[in-house]
Amino acid sequence: MDIRRNLPLLMTICFLSQMGGFMILPLFPLFIEEFGLSGWMMGVIFALFYVGKVIGGVPAAAIYKRLGGKRALILMLLLLAVCMGGFAVSTAAVLFGLLRLLQGLASTGLTVVVRSIIGDGGNVDNRGLYNGYISSSEGGGMVLGPVISGWLALHWPLSVPFLLVTLCCLMAVVAAMGMKTTAPPLPSATSDTLYSKATDTSLIYRSNQAPESTTIGQYTKLTRRQQLLGYGTVHFLEMSAYAVFLTYFALYAAHIMHWDPFATSLAFTVSGISTLAAAPFVGYLSDRLGDRLLLCMLGMFLIGIEVVVFLSTSSHLWVYVGMLIGGVGGACYMDSFFAHIGDHIPDESRSSVIGKIVSAAEIGSIVSPLVAALLMEVGSLYSVFVFNLVLIAAAIVVQAVMRGRYKTKRV
Repeated sequence: MDIRRNLPLLMTICFLSQMGGFMILPLFPLFIEEFGLSGWMMGVIFALFYVGKVIGGVPAAAIYKRLGGKRALILMLLLLAVCMGGFAVSTAAVLFGLLRLLQGLASTGLTVVVRSIIGDGGNVDNRGLYNGYISSSEGGGMVLGPVISGWLALHWPLSVPFLLVTLCCLMAVVAAMGMKTTAPPLPSATSDTLYSKATDTSLIYRSNQAPESTTIGQYTKLTRRQQLLGYGTVHFLEMSAYAVFLTYFALYAAHIMHWDPFATSLAFTVSGISTLAAAPFVGYLSDRLGDRLLLCMLGMFLIGIEVVVFLSTSSHLWVYVGMLIGGVGGACYMDSFFAHIGDHIPDESRSSVIGKIVSAAEIGSIVSPLVAALLMEVGSLYSVFVFNLVLIAAAIVVQAVMRGRYKTKRV
C-alpha cells in the first residue's frame, strides 16, 4: 500500500471515527437513561464496550493479514456504522449490550488496522511522522466531537447525534474505498533467512529501511517473546493510567477543585488541542532522533507532570498549562510507541503483535478503574491519582529496562 498517497485518507478516517466516538461519549449515559434502565444494567452495557476492546485485537490482526488494510478498514467502519445506527433505533437492553460489545470490537480493530498499515507501509525514517499525523487527526476529532454533540443535544433529540455519527462512519467508508493498494513484494531468500534468525534468536532487524539511511541494524538481547511481554506491559500500564484519568478527573475537578462542568470539559479540550498541534512535530522528532523509547519515556514523564500539576493546585490557568503538557506527552508516547514496534517487528508478524498488545492493554482499562475505586473507598480521590502516578512511573521503568537492551550500529 502506498502510504504517502493514502495518508490523507487515513487521517480523514481517523478524524471522522474519533469525532464520532467523542460525540457520543458525553451523551451515551443520558441516552441510555431515557429508556429507564437500572444503574446495574447501564454499568453492564458500558462494561461490554471494554470487553469488546479486549477481545477485538487478535481477530482484527487476522482480518488485516487475510483481507489487507483497505478491506479491513471498510469492514471495521461498516461495523461501527451499524452500531451507531442501531443505538439510534433500538430500545431493548440486550440489543444495546450487543451493539456496545461490537462497538468495542470495531474500535480496537480500527486501531490495530491503522497502526499496522503505518507500520507496514512506512520505514524507520518516517513511521514516527506518519503516526504523528494519525494522532493529530484523532486529537482533532476529540476536540470537535463533544462540541458538535453538545450543540445538537440542546436543539434535537438525543438520537440525532447517533445518526450523525452513523453518517460520519459511512463517510469514512467512502474515504477507505478511495485508498490505493499495491501488491506486496515477494520476500527474498535473504529476508527469509533474516526473519528466521530473528524469530529463533534475538532481533537483528530494521524493517522497510530507507535506502539513504546510515543505520545498518538494530540489535537487541531481547527475544521475540520478551519483546512482546515488554511492549504489552508498557502499553497496559499506559492505558491503565489513561483510564484512571478519564474516569476520575471529572470527579476530582468537581469535588476537590470545585470546578463547574464547563471548566472540566475545557480541560479535556485543551489536552486534545495540544495533542492535535504537537503530534506531527513530535513524530518528526522521533524519526530524526532515532531513540523512540526515550521519547516514549519523556511522554510518560510529561503526563506525570500533568497529574502533579492538578494535584498541587486548583488554579484554572495552571491546570490548563498542565493539560497542554500532558497532551504533548500523549503525542510523544503514542507516536513513538507504535513506530518503535514497526521498526523492530518483522512484516510477517507485525499486525499480530500490535493486535495482541492493544487487546492486552485494554484489560488495564477495565482493571485499573476498579482498583482506583477501591482506593477511593478506603482513602480519597487524591489516592486515586497517586496510584495513577505509580502506574506512570512503572511504565517509565519498564521502558528504561527495554531501552538498555537495544543497541544501534551505524556506518
